[in-house]
Amino acid sequence: MPRKTSISESKEAPDFALVDHAGKLVRLRDFRGKKVVLFFYVRDDTPGCTKEACSFRDGYGPLKARGVVLLGISPDPIESHKSFADKYDLPYPLLVDAKAEFAKRFGVWGKKNMYGRTFFGVIRSTFIINEKGKVVKEYRRVKVDGHLDQILKDLG
Repeated sequence: MPRKTSISESKEAPDFALVDHAGKLVRLRDFRGKKVVLFFYVRDDTPGCTKEACSFRDGYGPLKARGVVLLGISPDPIESHKSFADKYDLPYPLLVDAKAEFAKRFGVWGKKNMYGRTFFGVIRSTFIINEKGKVVKEYRRVKVDGHLDQILKDLG
């Protein structure tokens, strides 16, 4: 049986075609020629994810000035994403990965523990993808404080 290859080993970002909070189909391959910051978050309108999403909102100008496309992904439905984006004035697409298919392909779906309960879910992670579609930097088990500053530093 072949060993499963993680995104960090292959370095090729898995392509996806997901609907965003506005109902538009978004494909990773459509951004070839641009850098992409892709962040996987747990759930809309929860304290940690709100802090993360608003941090990216506040840093959107510097990212855009560097020519970077910013995309957020979680398993939440389109209605939840739309409400979350509207409530916090998020200027970037939030993509629906309802079956966690792409979270699994990126290796960010895993076992979690909270309050003595074990379950599977998204492990907060971010990827920088270069103009050729290759993952050039990954951040696993992200701590929100200082995360955007580190991304901006790594982007140069």
